[in-house]
Amino acid sequence: MARNRSASPRRSPLWRHHDFMQLWMGDTVSVFGSQLVLFALPLIAVQVLHADAFEMGVLAALESAAFLLISLPAGAWVDRLPKKAVIVSGDIIRAAILLTIPLTWAFDALTMIQLYLVAAGVGVVTVFFDIANQSFLPEIVDADSIGDGNGKLQASQQTARVAGPTLASGLVTMVGAPLTIGLTSVCMGLSSLFVSRIRYRPTTAEAPHRRGFIAEIREGLGFVLTHPLLRRMTACTRLANLASSAIFGLFALYILRTLDLGQTQMGIIMSVGAAGGILGALTASHVQRLLGEGRSVAVTAVLNGAFFFAMPLAGILPSMPTLIIGWFALTWSVVVYNIAQVSFRQRLCPKPLLGRMNASIRFLVWGPMPIGALAGGILGDQFGVATTMWIFAAWATLASLPVVISPLLTMRTLPRELDLLTEAD
Repeated sequence: MARNRSASPRRSPLWRHHDFMQLWMGDTVSVFGSQLVLFALPLIAVQVLHADAFEMGVLAALESAAFLLISLPAGAWVDRLPKKAVIVSGDIIRAAILLTIPLTWAFDALTMIQLYLVAAGVGVVTVFFDIANQSFLPEIVDADSIGDGNGKLQASQQTARVAGPTLASGLVTMVGAPLTIGLTSVCMGLSSLFVSRIRYRPTTAEAPHRRGFIAEIREGLGFVLTHPLLRRMTACTRLANLASSAIFGLFALYILRTLDLGQTQMGIIMSVGAAGGILGALTASHVQRLLGEGRSVAVTAVLNGAFFFAMPLAGILPSMPTLIIGWFALTWSVVVYNIAQVSFRQRLCPKPLLGRMNASIRFLVWGPMPIGALAGGILGDQFGVATTMWIFAAWATLASLPVVISPLLTMRTLPRELDLLTEAD
């Protein structure tokens, strides 16, 4: 008997896979909105509210503090909830929180305290949103398509990161940073609409057999910490994220004040540099075939740290070309690294454990980000922004050691424990 396409999506290419396409379109639009926020929020702090290095560090810390504080329980909750509902509601709630910025600005009541509250609130919602979003792909596509799906998602996300800063720069010039933040509600609304059209319905057969909440959290952490390769990748990403959060938390201040560049130049740097991420998404599979899956993780981890030195070098060399080239190379290597290690852990993990596994990863690798951002703000205030950039570029380079001094450097093929996914179907 013939089957219709929707009943057999796993036999169709992903571009003809209805549910994947809805997830892909929703994710792309949501990332566009996030790019507007990423560009405009620091501009509000620096240009409208005249924040200093310490205040910028606090703002960046609050943006990611929720990953340190609630990732683990959030993962257990996400595994108990329909992931589609978490993604849809997450976009709607974040849009509502962000809309408070243009509203208070219109009444001349915007303060750094409100920016702190908005950053923290959006961060809490983003924890649930990101865990559900990253755990949803392995549910709607088969295991062999996970790497392909991640590559397509990364390509569209990087496209948004290329066009987003330029779009945000133009919007900020035309309507101002606060109103640019308000426009993100349109992107978030469209994202929620696309994802709501996904037809997949999860099974609830395993729900009656769930163990206690704390036991489930421990199970997710244990899966990550007891697997030798996953543990090393997590350690590398954890150390690198601490450094990157310090650098990026001061980036707007560094561009606008230390280098004395404008917001348009900042948009160009971010857009042209982010094109490296598109190249990374398109070439990740080729890099893995050339170097091997395990070796590509180790090599790109080293390159990630080395390319961070473009930030402080921009104070010595010509600023614009140094930052554009450095950012391009950095985003390329980061995307290649992420596709390899994210696809590895997604195909390794049983589906009922995906939310807790991703939550544990986020807790371990994003938890240090508020600490890094705050440390960057303190050091930037005490020793100067440029000196702080040198310190954390060196830290990012040393972060590669857990995967360089490991079996990954000699491994062409990473373990494919697909039977774990099959057993959960």
